[in-house]
Amino acid sequence: MGEDDVYTKDGRVEPIAEDDDVYTKDGTVDYKGNPANKKVTGTWRACPFILGNECCERLAFYGMSSNLVYYFKYHLKQSSAKAAKSNSNWSGTCYLTPLLGAFLADAYLGRYKTIASFSIIYIIGMTLLTLSASIPGMKPTCVSKDDCYANSGQTAACFIALYLIALGTGGIKPCVSSYGADQFDDDDVVEKKHKGSFFNWFYFSINVGALIASSVLVWVQMNEGWSWGFGIPAVAMAIAVVSFFSGTRLYRNQKPGGSPLTRIIQVLVASVRKYKVIVPEDKSLLYEIADAESVIKGSRKLDHTNEFRFFDKAAVVEPTDHIKDSIDPWRLATVTQVEELKSIIRLLPVWATGIIFAAVYNQMSNFFVLQGTLMDLHVGKSSFEIPAASLSVFDPLSVIIWVPIYDQFIVPFARKFTGHRNGLTTLQRMGIGLFISIFSMVCAAILELIRLRSVKENNYYDREHMPMSVFWQSPQYFLIGAAEVFTFIGQLDFFYDQAPDAMRSLCSALSLSTVALGNYFNSLLVTIVTNVTTKNNKPGWIPDNLNYGHLDYFFWMLAVLSVLNLGAFLLIAQWYTYKKTVGSIR
Repeated sequence: MGEDDVYTKDGRVEPIAEDDDVYTKDGTVDYKGNPANKKVTGTWRACPFILGNECCERLAFYGMSSNLVYYFKYHLKQSSAKAAKSNSNWSGTCYLTPLLGAFLADAYLGRYKTIASFSIIYIIGMTLLTLSASIPGMKPTCVSKDDCYANSGQTAACFIALYLIALGTGGIKPCVSSYGADQFDDDDVVEKKHKGSFFNWFYFSINVGALIASSVLVWVQMNEGWSWGFGIPAVAMAIAVVSFFSGTRLYRNQKPGGSPLTRIIQVLVASVRKYKVIVPEDKSLLYEIADAESVIKGSRKLDHTNEFRFFDKAAVVEPTDHIKDSIDPWRLATVTQVEELKSIIRLLPVWATGIIFAAVYNQMSNFFVLQGTLMDLHVGKSSFEIPAASLSVFDPLSVIIWVPIYDQFIVPFARKFTGHRNGLTTLQRMGIGLFISIFSMVCAAILELIRLRSVKENNYYDREHMPMSVFWQSPQYFLIGAAEVFTFIGQLDFFYDQAPDAMRSLCSALSLSTVALGNYFNSLLVTIVTNVTTKNNKPGWIPDNLNYGHLDYFFWMLAVLSVLNLGAFLLIAQWYTYKKTVGSIR
């Protein structure tokens, strides 16, 4: 089955009935809790504050994290492998804590309150990190610029701050993109079209922040010190919070629908308790309330689908269910509640294919940086040197170039042939990104192969920098940026669109958790590769001095895994069934 196509083959919108109702039909409310008025809330009038918040928050995050592996290695005195693992583990946690923030947002607090409260934790963490790099006694002791050491207390202060930031970002990451999408009514054809465009420009704003972080802030860290390098991101985070609160009166808010985990468990329990019940062929006989709104507060009903029929048993009405009296939710669930569970199950295989892509993406802040530190850092023939981490600037530059191209040219062009409102389905878009990511690893592997040959031929093993320009890394960064525009933005749109109304933050967090598992997977690969390749006193693929190693083998391994992952994704995409909502709330 395909997504709803609202465009004809020539790109025109299908005519729809006029609706004079000034209120949204997807259940959103304004900041006072009243039904949201379309004329004064939401859409692009509210989005600049959300996009401004995301731009500044990402500037803070990437400004602090882009060069973190360097800080671990040269200031906390960790080995190359340990620094990479520390960075991967922390980055993974940053993408795992969103599951907590999303649960609180969907179940109890709503997205607005969740973003507001977790932002405070974020700022506390940023402040402590700045202090840990600024105050004597708290900051590492340095003999020279890159010859530092930290005692256990100083290391602990740094990691406490970092994991406070990881907790704080857990309430922001899963909610901001969903909150921006909430500003567009799903039941309004024109607004729904703009929602797809919002995700493009949301990711554009992320990369504007990342561009400044990976260029200006990385240079500040390497030349002016880490107190400034961490302090400026802390200020950027404060600006992000101000931007978010400034739009309060314009926002549309989705009501929290109670614990989604409880509803899922109730369906599972009811299905098991009725395992002997035969599901009727007529779906109209399955239990559903008669109201326009579903039994889940603020949510639309979901239409029945034929997959995973076992769970339909939970919605089969038996004489003992007493539907005219109070209903036991552990014995009888509505069709919408059953379809919530089915939606999550259908998302999981798609979700799993994002893990390998995230491991590839993780190389930008790990081995790409360590690879670059051994290359010539001069800009042209000048004496000016750039930090190796600044090459990551080509990733956001690529995104900033590709987002307008995709939004303004690729979408209208593809729409003429497909008739789809977004030109390509979200799954088609994600698949293209997975394909492009393979070539990023191929480029990185070929570059490292050529670099190591030059090292061997010219005996550059113990040179700090070899005479090969670090700008040869730019294609691998640029390709990852292009892949992001297709895969990561496609994921944002896909997981929001396919999520039940009351589980959108949770599904956004599920999407983000692929990045967490990609980081952990990368850390696991490093551990396995190090243990296997260092036997018999061999230097292994990833020694402290990469000139003695074979990092190219590691990149080739990721390329092969990416090819296998793409094959699995194509099979899953053919099987996937898109969700359907029934009616509207207002």
